[in-house]
Amino acid sequence: MSQENVPAQPPTGVGLEGLRAAAAGCRACELWEPATQTVFGEGPETARVVFVGEQPGDQEDRRGEPFVGPAGRLLDRALGDAGIERGDAYITNAVKHFRFTPTPKRRLHQTPGPEHLRACRPWLEAEFAVLQPEVVVCLGATAAKALISPSFRITRERGQLLPWTPPGADTLFSAADDDEDAPHQTWMLATTHPSAILRTPDEARPAAYDALVADLRVVAQALA
Repeated sequence: MSQENVPAQPPTGVGLEGLRAAAAGCRACELWEPATQTVFGEGPETARVVFVGEQPGDQEDRRGEPFVGPAGRLLDRALGDAGIERGDAYITNAVKHFRFTPTPKRRLHQTPGPEHLRACRPWLEAEFAVLQPEVVVCLGATAAKALISPSFRITRERGQLLPWTPPGADTLFSAADDDEDAPHQTWMLATTHPSAILRTPDEARPAAYDALVADLRVVAQALA
């Protein structure tokens, strides 16, 4: 079970499609068993921006694609309003399997634990190694705490561009110091997860949505 989880061991040098194929058989934690399938990231290898959510939801688990449920539709609208093409972005999750509590009517979302984040982190690192993005956007507290700091607070520090070094990139940067094609600075920004906006009371939802769009416009400006 969870206390026996060990970090996944993705293959190297296989590109995103090879990683996706390997992740389909991941057994690094116990979440694979009740889930329908692994939900890997999607987007072009040339993507300059990567969005990282928490985990797939019910519809994502059934379809095998990230951010295709109500939260995904809201994210699509916010990206459009901010001037970011979803097709130019890579979208993934910190945990690749849906963690839920079954009930007679539906499967209830359950936040992944630190052990699930640790087990799944190598997949995220492998995605970063292929993509080498300019900007990484954490959607929600779970992704922000996993990638920035356990003490990070969305309510206090959202919408700020922070310099960030992708895991495992130290060797890449040092080896390329004298190369004119050397990787440039990677930036990190955290904002609200779209699902949190959907849970916001009706009267406060427009302001919450506008705040998300404002954060995404910071990302658009960084990519300009």
